[in-house]
Amino acid sequence: MSGYKPAGRHREKVLTAAAVRNLGEGFHSDGGNLYLKVDASGARRWILRLTVNGKRRDLGLGSPPVVTLLEAREVALQHRKTVKAGDDPLAAKRRSKAIPNFKEAAEQVHAHNEGGWKNDKHKKQWLSSLEAYAFPLLGSKRIDKIDSHDVTISLDSIWTTKPETARRVKQRIGSVLKWAIARGFRTDNPADVVQQALAKHDRSKVKRMKALPYGEVANAICKVNESKASNLTKLAFELLVHTACRSGEVRGAEWAEFNLTKRTWTIPASRMKMKKEHRVPLTDAAVNVLERAAKERKDDSDLVFPGTTGKPLSDMTLSKLVKELGIDAVPHGFRSSFRDWAGETTAHPREVIEFALAHVIQNKAEAAYARSDLLERRRFLMADWSDFLATGGKKGS
Repeated sequence: MSGYKPAGRHREKVLTAAAVRNLGEGFHSDGGNLYLKVDASGARRWILRLTVNGKRRDLGLGSPPVVTLLEAREVALQHRKTVKAGDDPLAAKRRSKAIPNFKEAAEQVHAHNEGGWKNDKHKKQWLSSLEAYAFPLLGSKRIDKIDSHDVTISLDSIWTTKPETARRVKQRIGSVLKWAIARGFRTDNPADVVQQALAKHDRSKVKRMKALPYGEVANAICKVNESKASNLTKLAFELLVHTACRSGEVRGAEWAEFNLTKRTWTIPASRMKMKKEHRVPLTDAAVNVLERAAKERKDDSDLVFPGTTGKPLSDMTLSKLVKELGIDAVPHGFRSSFRDWAGETTAHPREVIEFALAHVIQNKAEAAYARSDLLERRRFLMADWSDFLATGGKKGS
């Protein structure tokens, strides 16, 4: 047969492209345990014959012309290396088939986080943002085959037009890829390196949350207390300011979290932004707020500040209140007022102030030595803040 050289004992690369097309029925060796099997019907396919753990394995590599002679040899070589390394190519092939595509992986990550979402809105946004901006390109691609170019192209169209959305999508793509690393599907996270390939965002146009100068905060408390808002709404606002906590942490507060004897409020990790338990020292003013709130308690409600429906006060309740009273700030902005006051008018150390705000220490070396949450030192800081507010914001500490 033209183009075919019978295989010797150790010969490899025996077949030619012409032989692959023209050989008749039989089991034709190319050497290296690679064979072309030709059926009586003329159908032909590549077979790699291996011995794994003392047992013979016949591995199908596809059919010509879809799989060329050169491609069959390359795949055969890789499988022989796999066997030499002590693995089973068939088992590896089965594992490969079990690797999910990006869409499947993202859905698994989303389901795995069930119960860990801040709210239903965040839960829906997490997946819908990937459906809109990541799935079109990455969705059907196997999770171990995605590279930094794929991630970059997915983000390119929205990186400058929708910067906040793009940053969230990048973070969520990274979370899916981290999950894949943990599952053993890949060893790297290409989302970590795409920043250099994307245009820099103009952060000067980012709107900051409105905050009052710290000297005006005491007057804001007076305005709220003189308003027609419900007593619990007024008290929730006052506790928010005195503790410098986030709105959601205050609105969702439960009585079981408070120890008025030890003057401590322990917010569980599940309700914290960084998912880490946070202890808040309670000043005299904060305790007074809670004692007044206790008098408003009805039906042994677990919530300190229930709304009219029995659920926590809504996010809009406090936001709408300060807006209607002409207070030029948002509830979250009072944390900024506290931070400015502490940094500009007191000698309290920066790390004490940051712990009071439940901020994560960014410096890894510094964080490694942060064994304490500095609760007792924070008591003095928060007492100074409450004293400052009590005097109408007229003195430092």
